[in-house]
Amino acid sequence: MSDFAANGLVLVSPQYLAGGGINKINDVVGPLIHLFSWPYQHDRHSGRIEVDSPCGSVFLDFAPDRQDGMWWTIAHHDPYWQIRFSRQTPSEAIASVTMTLPQLLGDRRHADCIPLATKSVASLAEGRGWNVTATAAGVIWKSPDKHCAVEHSADPYHPWQITHSVHDGLDTHWTATFTPDTPDRLVAQFFTHLASSIPATRVYREVPVIAQTSGSALISPAKVTTANPYSHHAVTQAALAHAQTRQRR
Repeated sequence: MSDFAANGLVLVSPQYLAGGGINKINDVVGPLIHLFSWPYQHDRHSGRIEVDSPCGSVFLDFAPDRQDGMWWTIAHHDPYWQIRFSRQTPSEAIASVTMTLPQLLGDRRHADCIPLATKSVASLAEGRGWNVTATAAGVIWKSPDKHCAVEHSADPYHPWQITHSVHDGLDTHWTATFTPDTPDRLVAQFFTHLASSIPATRVYREVPVIAQTSGSALISPAKVTTANPYSHHAVTQAALAHAQTRQRR
């Protein structure tokens, strides 16, 4: 039995294990609508949300009624490129991409509050302990637990593919794909947040079962007596790492 209430708020790291977060949709589309005044349409029956840039060159489509599970699409018209995220892709990483779209189009309002990735995926992966493997098709970086993979290849449709998969039959799989001409900095932006040590906030019942039960994820209460729950999570994380180091000796 879990120590957490089903509706209790928890912190989850690494972020790629946190799942999409049912109540995080506004974090992805809200800044575009409320901070940058991008026009949008919302179909209350299907839940679908369509957001367009004022110049008409970029659109974002949230489609929770898609049968293939690819709920998020971001597309640019000229040159054409497309990014797609499946249902369980962590919303924080998706939001890190959508919030940078105005800067990509030259709108630097609020740029001081929306930092851009400054390192390449390769540099970020190396710095965060991801394992790299060269293949005939390209390069694959894998997370320390081997479940999350970033593949960069000569694939004509999706040269960048990021996936999380655990072969346990549970709802843990998610996919992010990037077509040719997608700016590399958007891929790096996504990966920067995906591999971040900063935990994601979730309602406990939203956390994928594998993260709840396998010990692969660190989960701590979001409401604690300490002044900063993220500091509490970091201390717990450090204690866990220390214990694992001692076990290996």
